[in-house]
Amino acid sequence: MASGWDSDIKRFFVKIMNSVAFGLMWMLATATAGLYFELGYTNGKPLAYTIIFYICATGSLALLIFYLYRTWRKD
Repeated sequence: MASGWDSDIKRFFVKIMNSVAFGLMWMLATATAGLYFELGYTNGKPLAYTIIFYICATGSLALLIFYLYRTWRKD
């Protein structure tokens, strides 16, 4: 082994980095859509936009949790 890393440790760190990266990416995307594009609250626009935003945010969070569960379950 040229790099000096155990393959199990390397795989574990990759899982950690992927989990953190996908979690941060989800949070940044949701915060950007909710605050910057003003989809998280109603300010003179139809309520349907806000409802659709929260449904999409909840659905994508469920997919993220499912992905993390599958990632950490295997081995």
